[in-house]
Amino acid sequence: MAARSRPSDAPRRRWEAKAREAGGPEFNAGPTPLLVGPPEDEEAQAVDRLGFPGQFPYTRGIQPTMYRGRLWTFRQYSGFGSATETNRRFRYLLEGGQTGLSVAFDLPTQIGYDSDHPRAVGEVGRCGVAITSIGDMRSLLDAIPLAKATVSMTINATAPILTALLLAVGEEQGVPRARLGGTVQNDILKEYIARGTYIYPPEPSLRLSTDLIEFATREMPQWNYISVSGYHMREAGATAAQEVAFTISNAVAYVRAVKARGLDVDEFLPRLSFFFSADRNFLEEIAKFRAARRLWAHVAKETLGARNARSGQLRFHTQTAGSSLTAQQPELNVIRTTLEALSAVLGGTQSLHTNAFDEALGLPTEAAARLALRTQQILAEESGVASTIDPLGGAYEIEYLTERVEDEARRYLERVETMGGSLIAIEKGFFQSEISREAYRIARARESKEERVVGVNVFPEGNPGFSLFEKGRRRGPHVQHVGDLREKAQVRSLARWRRTRDARKARASVEALRKATEAGENVMPAVVRAVVAGATLGEVAGVWRESFGEFRPLRQF
Repeated sequence: MAARSRPSDAPRRRWEAKAREAGGPEFNAGPTPLLVGPPEDEEAQAVDRLGFPGQFPYTRGIQPTMYRGRLWTFRQYSGFGSATETNRRFRYLLEGGQTGLSVAFDLPTQIGYDSDHPRAVGEVGRCGVAITSIGDMRSLLDAIPLAKATVSMTINATAPILTALLLAVGEEQGVPRARLGGTVQNDILKEYIARGTYIYPPEPSLRLSTDLIEFATREMPQWNYISVSGYHMREAGATAAQEVAFTISNAVAYVRAVKARGLDVDEFLPRLSFFFSADRNFLEEIAKFRAARRLWAHVAKETLGARNARSGQLRFHTQTAGSSLTAQQPELNVIRTTLEALSAVLGGTQSLHTNAFDEALGLPTEAAARLALRTQQILAEESGVASTIDPLGGAYEIEYLTERVEDEARRYLERVETMGGSLIAIEKGFFQSEISREAYRIARARESKEERVVGVNVFPEGNPGFSLFEKGRRRGPHVQHVGDLREKAQVRSLARWRRTRDARKARASVEALRKATEAGENVMPAVVRAVVAGATLGEVAGVWRESFGEFRPLRQF
């Protein structure tokens, strides 16, 4: 007599058949099981609660094959000085095995000032690369094959301008906008909550973000038009549950704004992506990523009305926590970053940036950036964690933490909905006050040593004979420095650009943008024409400064 099958045998067999078909020969090779399940008497209940990888509610991952089919993208965040210098760093990292580019922009670029503006003095090229024109973007992407390499840009208030610049350079390279791949952050709402690089008031800023989403949905189908970011809120002090809840709240606000333009949710939602921090609490962070996936799947389906399975798949990039890095005994940051990166991998991230150990001291040096990249490569090639899908799923502590983070995040979502959504919650200061309260609690806990930070409030004794890198006779890490000479060179380059462009054509394009803005049209076509005509970032952003005004918070939270 044949043995009776377990209730979940058939779903498991169907899932495994699809996973093996999707994965190919390399996926199917090796002794490691694809997916380890619970004991026989618990399996049916676990399948009902968690599902399988690649199946709603995606607790165990959005792809049935996960890293057995394809590793996460190694996307190191880079940018400093001039476009030419950053291009050299990009090539250095690509040659070393990086698989995706991620651009850091300097502060003037982020807040819409050209490099020669009086408010840009002392900031040009310091915390990222200075980009003021299509000429700078050409230099930044010189010899970078945009038909193959995807580019991620961490930019928000000026996201429409930087996207237009990249689109224009891509088309110069022969890559049509419909084939251009990559991501732009374009998440302006979190700037009012945590980061502060806003320019205009929230409502017109949301309009610009929505213009970009609408344009990209119709013209750039392979482009991820927004990366809704919890990272910066976590850096400001948010808990894991607050990071998940506030990020998803903002995502809901963007989706509703785009739906109001007449787009069907399943038309644009599959290209929406997220950006999270990997912080110090190893097990909680793994659970956080799983909880975020499950919560978003339910929100997309039940709150936003999504029907397409891809609309409910939370795709996310992760960066290890900059706030966890210490200037004291900076060599310890290698260990912190490794654990944080491992939590992101075990949590199922789609791409990852690992911080360099010297970033508490300055911009990363080449050697430190290479070590950060090698950290990811060791996790991928040597640790074995990529061989099994969701290797910690089913562990009692992980499932407990996943449910706890999800429950806390869901309660926050309900509070925000009661207020009327993210925009109103931001205007009331709700997000800001919640994060500030938690940041204060953390500071007090570290002062009292209730929360211990090795090398800072416990074990402060350093390693006097220890040096990761040496430069001349100096012991200890060499710090990357961007000085005044580089800033002056960038200003001279911008002056040459203005002298050699067709000034009449540039002025006419800026005026056309002004008319499109005031008429309430989608600004993106006019922005693309303006940057192609030679208009600078500051000139384009200046149009919106005049039309919308600048945002000044009434009070600090």
